[in-house]
Amino acid sequence: MLIEGAPVGAPFLKIEIADSFFMRLAGLMFRKKLPQGMGLLLAPCNSVHMCFMRFSIDVIYIDKEYYILKVARDLKPWIGVSMCTKAWATLEMTAGEAARYGLIEGKKLIITSNYD
Repeated sequence: MLIEGAPVGAPFLKIEIADSFFMRLAGLMFRKKLPQGMGLLLAPCNSVHMCFMRFSIDVIYIDKEYYILKVARDLKPWIGVSMCTKAWATLEMTAGEAARYGLIEGKKLIITSNYD
């Protein structure tokens, strides 16, 4: 996945796609970590909870055209929920990755199947 406006040569973000009920239900629960440069795209999904999580995450809320609607940063394990009622999907990544990739409201994510 690329980010609109990213400099030439910027790293791709590799994503897993959780598009079934059970894949979205499991999400990142019980995983020990998510490697740097990886994300989990849950679609459809407009909210997340932190129950059974072992690490902090950033959550990117996107619409059907992959524009970023909201960025929730550094959500802690076991503490609370986050939502964006207008979102179609969420992209979960290890805390700090949203800043590293420059993900902010209004930017567009570009999904591609080709990456190095």
